[in-house]
This record gives sequence, C-alpha cells and structure tokens, in this order.
Amino acid sequence: MTKTSNTPLLTIKDLYIEGRADETWSGIVNGVSLTLNRGEVLGLIGESGAGKSTLGLAAMGYTRDGCRISSGSVTFDGTDLVGAPGKTKRHLLGSRIAYVAQSAAASFNPAHRLIDQFTEAPVQHGTSSRDVAAKDAVDLYQRMRLPDPETIGFRYPHQVSGGQLQRAMTAMAMACRPDLIIFDEPTTALDVTTQIEVLAAIRNIVDQFQTAAIYITHDLAVVAQMADRIKVLLRGDEVEEAETAAMLASPQEDYTKSLWAVRSHARTEQPAADRAEMPVLSVQNVTAAYGPIKVLHDVSFDIHKRRTVAVVGESGSGKSTTARVITGLLPPLEGQVLFNGSALPPNYKTRSGDQLRKVQMIYQMADTALNPKQTVGQIVGRPVQFYLGLRGQALRDRVAELLNMIELEPGDFLERLPSELSGGQKQRVGIARALAAEPQMIICDEVTSALDQIVAEGILKLLDRLQGELDLAYMFITHDLATVKAIADEVVVMQSGKVIEQGQKSAMFTPPHDPYTELLLSSVPEMDPDWLTDLLKRRADDANAYSKT
Repeated sequence: MTKTSNTPLLTIKDLYIEGRADETWSGIVNGVSLTLNRGEVLGLIGESGAGKSTLGLAAMGYTRDGCRISSGSVTFDGTDLVGAPGKTKRHLLGSRIAYVAQSAAASFNPAHRLIDQFTEAPVQHGTSSRDVAAKDAVDLYQRMRLPDPETIGFRYPHQVSGGQLQRAMTAMAMACRPDLIIFDEPTTALDVTTQIEVLAAIRNIVDQFQTAAIYITHDLAVVAQMADRIKVLLRGDEVEEAETAAMLASPQEDYTKSLWAVRSHARTEQPAADRAEMPVLSVQNVTAAYGPIKVLHDVSFDIHKRRTVAVVGESGSGKSTTARVITGLLPPLEGQVLFNGSALPPNYKTRSGDQLRKVQMIYQMADTALNPKQTVGQIVGRPVQFYLGLRGQALRDRVAELLNMIELEPGDFLERLPSELSGGQKQRVGIARALAAEPQMIICDEVTSALDQIVAEGILKLLDRLQGELDLAYMFITHDLATVKAIADEVVVMQSGKVIEQGQKSAMFTPPHDPYTELLLSSVPEMDPDWLTDLLKRRADDANAYSKT
C-alpha cells in the first residue's frame, strides 16, 4: 500500500474518554493505544457507538461537548495535544492536521461559497495566497472528479449534491497538505463510480505527500483498499489490530469474524407486479428543472403495494430530485405523479393532510434532518400528534413503541438531543419519525449509508418486516448495490436525469447490461486489498486501447 517512515507521527497511549449524561460520567473509549507513522493509513472499524469518531477527534486533541479525556496521552510530532494550550492546537488544526467529517452538509457554512471556504485555511495559516489557493482548489476539484471544477467553487453548499459536497470537503481538507488527515466516513454519501475516483485520489495524496491518515468507516471493502493496518473497536474497547491482509484473511476474535459475516440478508424477490393492479405510486413522464436547467427528463416508473423499487445512479443523476417531485417540494414542468390513481397536487402546500401523511420520507443526512433543539421523544412524537391526534399517555406509549421498533430503548433515548446520538442512532430516529405518520409509502433516501454493516442489516430486516406487516411501498434511493440486492424487487437506473434501464432485480443483475449499469456493477468494492489497484489498471489499459483504435 503506502511506504511509511519508522518515526511515529502520532502516538496515542492508554486513552480514556468519558461522556456525561445526567451528571454521570461513563466510558466511551477505554484505554485504547495506537501508533501512526508518516505515510501510513490506519483503518478504524466497528459498529455504531464503538468510539471510532470519538477516537478520531481525540487524535486532534479534541472532544465533543459533554466529553472529556480523563487519562492517557495524544502526542503529535512531539507535541502533547491533551495538555497543549489552545493557541498551539489552533496552529496545528487545519494546517498540519485536517479532518473530513461524515456529514458535509452539516459542516459547511451555508452562507459562504465553496471556494471561499477552501481558501480560508491556507490564507489564515500563511501557506499560500488566496489566488494560489484558488488555483489549487480547481486542481483538487478535478482530482475529486467534481463537475465543472473551474466554476463549482462559486456555488453555495445548497447548490450541489450531497456527494459533490462530500468531495468538496475532502479537497478542502487537503488544501494545506497536512501531515495527518482524519477521514470520518468520507465516501458514505458517494455513489460507487465516484467513490472509486475519490478513493484513488486520497491514496495518491497520501502516497505523494507521505500523509498519515486515520480512515474511519463501517465499509469493510473500502477499508481493505485504503488501510495498511486495521484496528477493530467495540463499545470503546480495542478488539484486535493487524496488518490489513492478515486481518482480512484470518481475523482472530469472534466479534471481528461477525463483522466479516454480515450483510447476509436478502429478501425474497416478489414476482413481477400485475400491471392491471393499480400502483400505489405512478411517476408519469416527469420533467423538472432548477431554474432554467432541466434536471429530470421524461421520468416514468411505478411502485406497487408491498414492493420495493430501488432507484440507483451516480451523484447528480436525479434520484433525490425525483423524490422532491414526488413529495411536492419541486413542482414538475411536465408530467404528473399519481397516488392510488389520483393525481397529487404538484406543490405540497396544496396537498391535504391525508395526502401528506401517506407519503413520508427518510432523509440521507440525519445530522441536518433532525431539529437539534428537540429531544428524540419530541421529534418522533410530533407527527404522531399532528397526523393521528394522540395526546397524553397514548402519545407517550406510541412513541415508546416506535423507538422499540427501531431498536432504541425508550428509557435511554426519549430525553436525548440529536447531538447526544451517534450517526446511526440519528438515522434510526429519522426512520421512527417516518413510521409515526403511518404512511402507505416511504421514500428511503440512502437510509443505511450512515450505518455500520451490522446495524444496516438490522434496519433492512426491520424495513422488510414492516413492509409485510403494514403493506408498505418503498422507493429506495441508494448508491449501495449490496443494499439493492438485499432489499429490492425492482431496480430503476438513472443517469443525467433520465431512466436508462428498469426491471426486475434478477434481470438487472443478470448480463447483458446497459453499459452504464455495467459500470455501476463493476465499481462495487470487494474484500481484496488489491481490488482497487487492479480495477484502476484495467480501466487505464482499456482507455489506452480505446485511444489507439
């Protein structure tokens, strides 16, 4: 993988981190130690709540509000970050140590353009002028495979897709060419084709500048491509650590073996829908635009009761925009959306309460979808009260039932704020909120992308069970083809705002494929440390052969 030096850049020794709840401190990270050399990548894996992100932040000498380092040391290039004054940390953070957050949408300043946020750190730390930094931004945007790299920096965060924003954040972290980068799920929001380019760009940066990195992820196939070593965490404890090839070939601990064995769930594919049966939802010849730019072109598909239609495609293909049309957030220029045979008003403001209740949505970015000032009980209880009119004990009982359904203990979570939840826990609260309205159809927008594989499998099983019990229809927006295989009955493939292929799942995963579908399928990472290298070489060879013809 990478060539490392023998001089440790980062040393964490016997680190204990505690979190406070109700004036009581409890352990989050329990005596974890690690050493990281220049040019080396350490993968941190484990399920939600294992302490991965907490440990990654501690590598910068930082803890979230309500947390504290109770003992242990964090030494970066000879500087003890635990006891270092704020001035010392401010000098290091952004210049020599950078962080790529899991949720870019919650991390960018919505009031400033991307290019302004990129150039801020190089200018403040004196590593380059604004003009030089702006030129570097274009170069890194190209490396990150962002569209229109010369001009995309002049957009505001809300004017780019979630995947594009995540790539912009990765580029921004590299602006000062830091010695250490903490990558906290940097490809979670990316489709598989874009993920390949970003992973390759990250590896090139690490190799070229001998940058050390901690790569936090729940995707075992991704960490296999990125890490020299893998450390496994469980509820704040270190389970085991080994070189990547050895860990993949022969994990020693039972918990690690269980991580390797997950994602076994695969629902039985339902027979092709009877086209004489009225679909729950019918998208008919929809064309839509943002301002003067058309982003959907004659999109059509149906979703029937008790069936799951997976909508797949790369970032910017129109998946989430189609969901916005269905929910009435973006009125179409042409076409219509039918629900149980009746046309839905194009604008949600003119839809009845019952029409709004029957179509619910679970959002991709749980960080920005939950009100940070409301407790979990208030977030889940509001739609129960609004749509179903429950009050008092009946309301409390229903909220507790919903939390149990998504495997969060009511006694532990009802009074928590979103800031006190892990990424996976936040997404599960979003699922409970959608179920609270008792809908007929749920649009699931990348609902498992922020979850570790064990939790994701449980969520897919839960959604599958609920679908059978409640006769729900699902539109499942995802870039994870493993999720498609696990949950879908039918697949709709989108590219550049158009439906290029659709059909039964079994047919879609059986050759021959449309060339774009073939590209998606070939871009799914495998549990082989050489997979990415081999794939890039094959594609480079194919490109060279094509250029000679």
